[in-house]
Amino acid sequence: MPANPHYGKIILGKWKLIALVSSLLLVLACGVSFIEPLQYSSSIRLLIIQPAALNYDPYTAIRASASVGGNLAQIVYTTDFFNRVLASKYNIDASYFPDNDAKRRKKWGQMVSVRVEQGSGLLNITVYHTDKDQATEIARAIAYVMTTEGSGYVGGSGLQIKLVDDPLVSNFPVKPNILANGFIGFVVGMFLAIGYVLLTDKSRRYLVEHPPTFV
Repeated sequence: MPANPHYGKIILGKWKLIALVSSLLLVLACGVSFIEPLQYSSSIRLLIIQPAALNYDPYTAIRASASVGGNLAQIVYTTDFFNRVLASKYNIDASYFPDNDAKRRKKWGQMVSVRVEQGSGLLNITVYHTDKDQATEIARAIAYVMTTEGSGYVGGSGLQIKLVDDPLVSNFPVKPNILANGFIGFVVGMFLAIGYVLLTDKSRRYLVEHPPTFV
């Protein structure tokens, strides 16, 4: 059913109200973003090599490495892996993490993002922290634990994990994403305002066409 052309006139007639509500939601979303501390990112890439898989065709070998990468990606979030990272030779501020086990695990899970590149044995790991240097130190520690002890987690005899991209730290904070949050707030505000305008106009026209009668 085609849209009522009358709706376009209604929206244009109330564009100031729609723009005002959209702008207010944009500012509100940006303001809420600043409640969270600004965080930088430091990213590394690791390559998983399985010598045993080299006897197969390249496609099978890559799929095998990707499967191992998926397992290792989950290992990163474990308490055991976290403890090994803290115990590494790198200068990590342990006081940044809560003393409570549950809260510490939650914070670690929010701080680290692990992704396996589709169709490859590449493991992308990103660390988020309020301090650039700490983000880089933690990323280096993760790479160290992975390359020296990672094979033990998956029981891979001869499995090799190599650091192929050193930590790349962001120049500016990347979390929270203020621009994205502001855009979402603007869009939500616009749809809410348009909905309000159309609903109130529809109610007004209904009352005009069907005036209440009193006995």
